[in-house]
Amino acid sequence: MTTNSELAKRRDAAIVRGVRNILPNVYTERALNAELWDVEGKRYIDFAAGIAVLNVGHNHPKVVAAAEAQLRKYTHLCFQVTPYEPYVELAEKLNALVPGKSPKKTLFLTTGAEAVENAIKIARYATGRPGVVAFSGAFHGRTMLGMALTGKVNPYKAGFGPLLPEVFHAPFPIPYHGVSVEDSIRALDHLFKSEIDPSRVAAVIIEPVLGEGGFYAAPPEFLKKLRAICDEHKIVFIADEIQTGFARTGKMFAIEHAGVEPDIMTLAKSLGGGWPLSAVTGKAEIMDAPAPGGLGGTYAGPPVACAAALAVLEIIEKETLMQRATAIGKLMHARIETMSKKLPCIGEIRSLGAMVSMELVKDRKTAEPDADLVTALVQAVAKKGLVILPCGVRGNVIRYLVPLTASDALINEGMDIVETTLTELAR
Repeated sequence: MTTNSELAKRRDAAIVRGVRNILPNVYTERALNAELWDVEGKRYIDFAAGIAVLNVGHNHPKVVAAAEAQLRKYTHLCFQVTPYEPYVELAEKLNALVPGKSPKKTLFLTTGAEAVENAIKIARYATGRPGVVAFSGAFHGRTMLGMALTGKVNPYKAGFGPLLPEVFHAPFPIPYHGVSVEDSIRALDHLFKSEIDPSRVAAVIIEPVLGEGGFYAAPPEFLKKLRAICDEHKIVFIADEIQTGFARTGKMFAIEHAGVEPDIMTLAKSLGGGWPLSAVTGKAEIMDAPAPGGLGGTYAGPPVACAAALAVLEIIEKETLMQRATAIGKLMHARIETMSKKLPCIGEIRSLGAMVSMELVKDRKTAEPDADLVTALVQAVAKKGLVILPCGVRGNVIRYLVPLTASDALINEGMDIVETTLTELAR
């Protein structure tokens, strides 16, 4: 039997150190729904879901069946050479699902970073403007443009500069850290007066809920004001729903909580049900701006991934996963709230559907972050058979991304591990 430690040694010898592993000594052999087993046979409850990729769980039978059926037909053609129906059918479904009454069109790619890059390309082409505004704490990818847009320095931007120009950042509204909606709007207005004229801004891109940045939800009133500012200055409003999309927050897309129609949405992660797939979906008049040949990619919209994604959308509907996300969120929030009554290290609990987090602090009054406690908790619960993820600009947030197909019993089992372990560490 190959052991975790043997594989870790091989990994260190063969793979660059820039690729970090949160759990470097857990090598998965198989996974099913919300559980996985390592090469030594140890079972883990999965509260990470491949960083929000597996809203429908590991190896959902319908996703596996759809992928297998497509594999028997063809695995790759390149849509730009000879197109195929799964790409077209999936585009039709996304065009109908994204919010707003405007006619929509879709472009498929392979990764979230590619989706972001192409959304900015489209916005720049459509407006003839160079500037882009993003927000502090945002994560939009690891490409050169993605890094420039990302609002977190370490480990994503440090040492990789100079970054691309004409990218500006405004503060994301986080009341817990003293940044109100009014503060963010004033800062954006100041940016337009001091750094870049709004007539030179092609797009504003925002995550409706910061993902890597700490699971802070943008208040609906902020998103509505941002929509109005974009309308006033003819700026393309881009909602990055890569982590928040596909039922995670209790709606198909998180932006729906605010009742706002974006001009463009970037989609990925849980869209493919475990297969690499991303999309840019937006208003047809904007999406059609680039000339033929200006968009695409050799592996963009791979047929097997498109087939899997069609199964994912069917699962979300038939298994009522939006309602399930709401129920999971209530369950997990209640469990953490109970913990917080005896554990003052829990500074704030945040949840929008099943996008749940807890912020760990050294002092509730000052909200001084406790990143060391987060690091210790992630490693300690793993030894007891639970996979969780850290996040946050300060590194002091635990984010929970349990598959929406997980049972209450399994979720409670995982939360029991969190409660027991955090109690031990916080003594």
